[in-house]
Amino acid sequence: MSRHQRHFERLHQPQAQMAAQQSGSTLIWPFGAIEQHGPQLPLVTDALFADQVLNAVLDRLPMECPVWRLPTQTIGFSPEHGDFPGTLSLPAELLIQMIGSVGSQVASMGFRRLVLFNAHGGQIALLQVAARQLRRHVPSMAVLPCFLWSGVQGLSSLVSDEELNHGLHAGQAETSLMLHLAPDLVGSARPRDGMPDAMATSPPPGWSLEGAAPTAWLTSDLSETGVIGDSRASSDTLGKALAERLIEHWYDLLTALLSSDWPGTSRGPAS
Repeated sequence: MSRHQRHFERLHQPQAQMAAQQSGSTLIWPFGAIEQHGPQLPLVTDALFADQVLNAVLDRLPMECPVWRLPTQTIGFSPEHGDFPGTLSLPAELLIQMIGSVGSQVASMGFRRLVLFNAHGGQIALLQVAARQLRRHVPSMAVLPCFLWSGVQGLSSLVSDEELNHGLHAGQAETSLMLHLAPDLVGSARPRDGMPDAMATSPPPGWSLEGAAPTAWLTSDLSETGVIGDSRASSDTLGKALAERLIEHWYDLLTALLSSDWPGTSRGPAS
């Protein structure tokens, strides 16, 4: 199966029907955003990461694996970046409704799993809500909301603890990954901005921007450039290593998923 044959929208109608009816049929829907990523990265950063990492993983999977992908949903939920020109954001309700509508249709075709493959940290919780709601409506299809960077082993050996903990947006990791995947889209600036030592007030003990006790931060609260992190040590070499870790991680996870019948689903009526 060529890469193009993995693209659901390029199938002919009989092929789409056959794909959906295969045992363990799985559809992957990449999600990104159109939002500012500082002066050095393109607005499409998250969507490009989701698209290219997923394509690389699908290219490695055996031809017999019953998995296809939908076109990347490029515009997402990005209100935290709304004070910076270039950012486009859809209402949360609209994204939830869209996922519910598309998900219901692919479930009615017979697909057994829908993976929401998301690369934008600002919509993790939103896609989890949409997934749970869709799953309740279509008991016959498993819905798996995933985040590109979650659970990837070995990142701490590549990126500093400070950057892993506080480099939330357009910092070293994202700038490096873009230098590897699409270097022609990377500008020359390398800001360090939005880090804890530059905050007017530090979080009280136990609280943080993200984590166990987070706050609903806005980028303009923290950063003048739109960067939250330190992009100065970014490199293509680091980007290549990050890409390899990401691709290996998701190849392993999808291989395991496609080799199983997990998660089991109900075939009862939708509620």
